[in-house]
Amino acid sequence: MVGSNILTLALLAPAALSSAVHPYRRQSGLDGFIQSESSAALQGILNNIGANGSAVPGAAAGVVVASPSKSNPDYFYTWTRDAALTLKVLIDQFLAGNNSLESLIQQYITAQAKLQTISNPSGDLASGAGLGEPKFNTNISAFTGSWGRPQRDGPALRATALVAYGKHLLSSGKQSVVKANIWPLLQNDLNYVAQYWNQTGFDLWEEVQGSSFFTIAAQHRALAEGSAFAQSLSQSCEGCDSQAPQLLCFLQDFWNGTAVISNLADDGRSGLDVNSILSSIQIFDPSASCDDITFQPCSARALSNHKAVVDSFRSIYAVNNGKEAGSAVAIGRYPEDTYQGGNPWYLATLAAAEQLYDALHQWKKQGSLTITQTSLPFFQDLDSTARVGNYSSSSATYASLTGAVKTYADGFVSVVQQYTPSNGSLAEQFARDNGIPVSAGDLTWSYAAFLSAADRRAGGVPASWGASGAKSVPSQCQGGSATGSYSTPSVGSW
Repeated sequence: MVGSNILTLALLAPAALSSAVHPYRRQSGLDGFIQSESSAALQGILNNIGANGSAVPGAAAGVVVASPSKSNPDYFYTWTRDAALTLKVLIDQFLAGNNSLESLIQQYITAQAKLQTISNPSGDLASGAGLGEPKFNTNISAFTGSWGRPQRDGPALRATALVAYGKHLLSSGKQSVVKANIWPLLQNDLNYVAQYWNQTGFDLWEEVQGSSFFTIAAQHRALAEGSAFAQSLSQSCEGCDSQAPQLLCFLQDFWNGTAVISNLADDGRSGLDVNSILSSIQIFDPSASCDDITFQPCSARALSNHKAVVDSFRSIYAVNNGKEAGSAVAIGRYPEDTYQGGNPWYLATLAAAEQLYDALHQWKKQGSLTITQTSLPFFQDLDSTARVGNYSSSSATYASLTGAVKTYADGFVSVVQQYTPSNGSLAEQFARDNGIPVSAGDLTWSYAAFLSAADRRAGGVPASWGASGAKSVPSQCQGGSATGSYSTPSVGSW
């Protein structure tokens, strides 16, 4: 996972990238920037994947490297989380018509089959515990140094990527290929989630040990979607069926009435964290209603949380000076952050835009927009005359409000445009005082975040994962688990 590690934080210091000497992009319009940067972002991802990625010599085939940076900070590893999020974006691009990506997707799956078998400091495959290991060396060997482990979101996110490609193969009549090459890996990951979800781990920023909203949300989606996928293969996932409702029940505990408390842990923070916005876009279902239970992007909870998280950064970065509520700003991980100087992140700022693009899709699909007391402050930042009510898509109010949301979302992408070097490279962060790119250069997740946001803005959305049928919350939460079995996967011919 990209970002600071609680065990190495003190060793790292701010570092400007060589790309900082390039002039920033000054296209006359946002559309032109998005078009050119989309090409740069896709190439940036491909450059960071072995064995042919130009920026990562020595990386094994299908291995997604977090960044070519090998010092201050050293990100020349593969993180299960980052790799899965990146591949989900590439799979969506493939499904939208970029057929050239299929061989790379298959190489990724082959590499993951090998990684699942590697014994590591988190454990091994026999108990399943080894699947919670956050990162590996790029030659598909265990990283044995000190780290924040385990991290329990990786198997869930990998399961989501595997299902997305597996559905495509099934639609192409390749059930035997899915059963041989995908189901064994997927079954291991689903069993891991069902068995270990109720144990604490480190969050996606690798700093806090506790229960993470991002992890629980990703795990709920994985089990709900995994159960349906298993049935399509005439298989079963008993752990999925028994534990998914309990995960959803637990997810409600992170809501405080105004915002998401992103980590249930004694970390001394406010709890506001872009972790929660990243969660909302991870569990976005284009067929879902504005459902508070699953924190869909257009839900009152998600919009209220969006405001709270974004506002927490308005006064702490010099690059945000003079930007009042309702105007887009640069977004970081959480307001108390000090890693590499505690700066805005490209992927965080893009996530703020993507949630709003997702919401616009959901409102358009359902033909209306509802303002509740919970979401009213969000809308009043954009239009002071906004009032609680339901507004049909045929109404002037709907047109005015959705137009304002679109402008707001575009504003976050414009912030990224302002601080993107002319060569299109995206680092991990940009400096809070002057916007110069800092920390790891050519961050794979930054590129993936750009492509995902651009796709949503253009109207491209992923397939439904079944959120509408997976939002029943038990009357009482039970903190159990389902012991799983694990088998050594292998990938044959595609």
